[in-house]
Amino acid sequence: MLRRPESVPTESTRLAAVIGDPITHSMSPKLHNAAFTALGLDWMYVACQVPKGQGGMAVSQMRQQGFEGLSVTMPHKAEAASAVDQLSTSASRLGVVNCVRREGDQLIGENTDGLGFVQALRSEMSLDPNDLRVIILGAGGAARAVALALVDNGAHVGVVNRSPKPARELVEIAGSQSSVAGADDIGHADLIVNATSLGMNDDDPLPMDLDHLADNHVIADLIYSPKQTALLRAAEDRGLPNMNGLGMLLHQAGEQFRLWTGLEPPIKSMAEAVGLNLE
Repeated sequence: MLRRPESVPTESTRLAAVIGDPITHSMSPKLHNAAFTALGLDWMYVACQVPKGQGGMAVSQMRQQGFEGLSVTMPHKAEAASAVDQLSTSASRLGVVNCVRREGDQLIGENTDGLGFVQALRSEMSLDPNDLRVIILGAGGAARAVALALVDNGAHVGVVNRSPKPARELVEIAGSQSSVAGADDIGHADLIVNATSLGMNDDDPLPMDLDHLADNHVIADLIYSPKQTALLRAAEDRGLPNMNGLGMLLHQAGEQFRLWTGLEPPIKSMAEAVGLNLE
């Protein structure tokens, strides 16, 4: 459940947390506490293990436990969307929430995942999404957020997924500049995004046939642990520009910081806290 830490630095310290199951691997405390320290803010960020099925209850406890902000990770994003008082436009379209902020007595659900990816794409790859031809591998929650943000920023998105129904549902959310695609469409893309979980384990199969890789491709993998998946190693071997999901994690956290505090996030300090070099 969502609980206040046993010790808080001062009586006026503001609290934020991440909820998930599991949660021990989360880098969010490092990111946000580094941001609070860099700007000298009297805030504290903690990780709370919340079992599956109790995410909505944890969100509702924000008020009585005195939390100002909440990061939401798997498996609670859909539950959180049902537990808040209002949803932002993107969170409403996606039906999932990865961030909750307080506005008076109201709890507002936000989704910063897609924006985080677009910002990472611009800062790490120097790519503007406008008119970019993108293939997204997968059609889950992360794929939906990334697809919606890319289309909203002018990209043309094709979705490659083993099951056609989730791909069609994603396209309905993302809009007219998206479509269900097949493996044969990969070669025509400028950017390929792996939004599946394939690559998290050493024995995972590749999310795509490497024969489809071309010299003009940029490869992005939303996985950040391990830092280099088999797909990214293949891209590196071919000399293709590539990035993992750590930049997306960084920038979506920065947007959450902005929503909670109203301040510009100290992105460089946050990046250093998780070993990401922005130079």
